[in-house]
Amino acid sequence: MSAVLPAVQVFPALLSEPDRPALRFVDRALTYGELAAAAGALASRVSEVGRVAVWATPTLETAVGVVAAVLAGVPAVPLNPKTGERELAHIVGDSAPALVLAASGDELPSALAGLKRLDVTVDPVGQKPGLPARLPAEPEDPESPALIVYTSGTTGAPKGAVLPRRAITATLDALAEAWAWTADDVLVHGLPLFHVHGLILGILGPLRQGGSVRHLGRFSAEGVARELGTGGTMLFGVPTMYHRLAESLESDPELTKALAGARLLVSGSAALPLYDHERITAGTGRQVVERYGMTETLMNTSVPVGGGTRPGSVGVPLRGVGLRLVEEDGSEITAYDGETVGEIQVRGPNLFTGYLNRPDATAAAFDGEWFRTGDMAARDADGHVRIVGRKATDLIKSGGYKIGAGEIENALLDHPDVREVAVTGEPDPDLGERVVAWVVAADPGRPPSTEALADHVATQLAPHKRPRTVRYLESLPRNDMGKIMKRALTHD
Repeated sequence: MSAVLPAVQVFPALLSEPDRPALRFVDRALTYGELAAAAGALASRVSEVGRVAVWATPTLETAVGVVAAVLAGVPAVPLNPKTGERELAHIVGDSAPALVLAASGDELPSALAGLKRLDVTVDPVGQKPGLPARLPAEPEDPESPALIVYTSGTTGAPKGAVLPRRAITATLDALAEAWAWTADDVLVHGLPLFHVHGLILGILGPLRQGGSVRHLGRFSAEGVARELGTGGTMLFGVPTMYHRLAESLESDPELTKALAGARLLVSGSAALPLYDHERITAGTGRQVVERYGMTETLMNTSVPVGGGTRPGSVGVPLRGVGLRLVEEDGSEITAYDGETVGEIQVRGPNLFTGYLNRPDATAAAFDGEWFRTGDMAARDADGHVRIVGRKATDLIKSGGYKIGAGEIENALLDHPDVREVAVTGEPDPDLGERVVAWVVAADPGRPPSTEALADHVATQLAPHKRPRTVRYLESLPRNDMGKIMKRALTHD
């Protein structure tokens, strides 16, 4: 990891312009002055506790609760309201919060019954108009934990990634540089608030820049059109959201106009299919920027503003981030040929400090100072990173070749008879593994044949990358972020 950064306020703009809009969730809003008052009052009530859980609904209360915890120097644990009782009990037991912050009226599950509850109010009594809010002194130690965000638990029980203040400020400042993100920007998004994308980038990001955020409450094309059409400058979304926007463009001129007028469209959390890239650009003249990050590292790379958007690329390393590709034996790959695939490892001030209560897992996640991401990628001649999938689920070893599932998925999505697709590998006695395509047909009554799809891939990529088996589904299994859950795809 690089040298520790000096102490820095997470929200330097919080008291500078009290009348400036800060947060809006549907029809409820707070100015910076009102946010400072609400968060400052709450910070004083939680400053002496060890950790706080936050019932992370898409509301003003969640934003105020997290800002208050950061101001007070108390680690916040965002809780996904859709999490099942067993997983929620594990997270609460592992993180051991002293209390849970929630909006008044929220009904909490039994897994939280043993926690003291503190309702978050957004208009604290006693704050007189015109008087500045009283804020606590933020912790001086940049390594002080700010958030504990739990991983998805796809390979076992969820692990709590401890994110220090240093990582949050480093990532947000690097993104501000890459995206020319300023206090004049108004961010629109409808993402959940229990993870890095929606909470750190989508709420803390605008507040650090001194700008504002308009949260849709619930994502819809109508909401995007309304907010971008009335002053919004940036949109954050995941591929599922952009797919829905692309589907709506032809029939919604207001949406087309709104997207065309946006300064920046950003997609993350998974790869945006080439087909949706092309439809959005053709319909609006705007290109969607992709970036790459994960819970443990926050943001690693991005396509910079003005850097020439390249569908399929997640851009170049952000300022301060070191990135390398390695072979299975740990040797570094030096090729920048767009073809040689290796695991991404990163280092820098954006990294977490470790997994809570899991020194074994923390040690296993690092190769010296380099974090093992588990993501596989190739690099183009100019350093742009092209992710081909996860090492555990998307790297297919077939006939002596290392094949990334992601590039096959993009090729298949370019076929007019394919609506959705996931590619996996399964054992093959001759090849070692064979490529399997799980396809949702554009017309379920007339699905494309295995031969047609295999030929399509072979002509676009290479013959050894063609699917040998095709299985047809009505829909693909996805998580709350819209990511395809490949481990749920099994063959009989």
